[in-house]
Amino acid sequence: MKTHHINLPEITPDFNAAIKRATAVADEQLGDNMLLSWYDRERDMESPAHVSECHEGCPIKGFWDYALNRGGALAVDFDEGRFVFCFRPLAD
Repeated sequence: MKTHHINLPEITPDFNAAIKRATAVADEQLGDNMLLSWYDRERDMESPAHVSECHEGCPIKGFWDYALNRGGALAVDFDEGRFVFCFRPLAD
């Protein structure tokens, strides 16, 4: 999965601002797309919920593995894992 890194140390986006920016990046790079999974490190939340439970102790996070196994083609990563959003193109 290709990763697009966005580092904004001077600006601290909240989740809603980050998902809007990530969606714009996915639209630009993939065209029509679907958000498959996401992770919010500050709140320690992910979607789909609980996908990391079976990955405890594994080097791969559950939200990442979930996206990879469902055609994930692009991850948008803010500030080295603060927020991560995984997308797949709808054309596939």
